[in-house]
Amino acid sequence: MKHRRENRRSPQPHPSALAVPSYHRILVKHGLIEKTLSIPDAYEVFLRVGADPEVAKLRRKVAHGSKIKHVPALYLATAMALQGMTKQELEALKLRIEKKRG
Repeated sequence: MKHRRENRRSPQPHPSALAVPSYHRILVKHGLIEKTLSIPDAYEVFLRVGADPEVAKLRRKVAHGSKIKHVPALYLATAMALQGMTKQELEALKLRIEKKRG
């Protein structure tokens, strides 16, 4: 008797999920922006997050001192830096970003 699970394909992600850039997903995952924020606004926030001294310090640790020239690697390093932050640090970052925005 065959198991039906062997023949099933893995579920494909929703097409709209693929249309969102990685920086948007990174910011949403860490609670820095709402999912409904437009992509251009999200990119602006991502640039501010990347320019933040605390994130830059953590990103340098991730990069091991080498300059990251490849853009997806920069996104990955920023995502890893955000992962290394505590909830309080993320909240403080969110407040700093909102203060610069307003």
